[in-house]
Amino acid sequence: MKVRTLGVWLVAAATLVAGAVVFRGDAGAQRLRANIFLTQHEIPRNLTEQGLIGFARRNAARRLREGTDRPIPQREWTSNMVTSFNTPPGDLEFQVLFYDIQEGDRFIGPSLSTFINNRQEKTFLQRIRLERPRFRPNRRMELRVVVRRQEVGRQRFELVGEEVRHSGEVTFD
Repeated sequence: MKVRTLGVWLVAAATLVAGAVVFRGDAGAQRLRANIFLTQHEIPRNLTEQGLIGFARRNAARRLREGTDRPIPQREWTSNMVTSFNTPPGDLEFQVLFYDIQEGDRFIGPSLSTFINNRQEKTFLQRIRLERPRFRPNRRMELRVVVRRQEVGRQRFELVGEEVRHSGEVTFD
């Protein structure tokens, strides 16, 4: 009788342990996600990872303004992009894809590849430049972060700038 009771207890204990391992495996296999922040503010030096994310969140820009230091056809939009993953991406690179969503979903290529030198990092800071004529002013845009062909985050924004204007007058000097 004691051997039978011991066998029941062993089976019950093994079932609990197996269930705990399966449950922990499902909880540990979180879906990779990324929060993306664009900012045109100067980022202070010597920030911690949490400090960088907080700064980017407080100074996030939904509308990127172009630089006005060049003639209109040569202008560009510059910003800092902070990408914060919920877990390390587990790959050596991730891509940033840009789409013009003003009139549909038009891809603007090529993609921006970011190579990772430390597989344990979760937060990345990079400077992006969106140049004319590939990018046009006064358009709604969306950027998507992709890891191993899986979209893990997206951010919508607008490009604000001056259109090239032609006066319609011709002068012969």
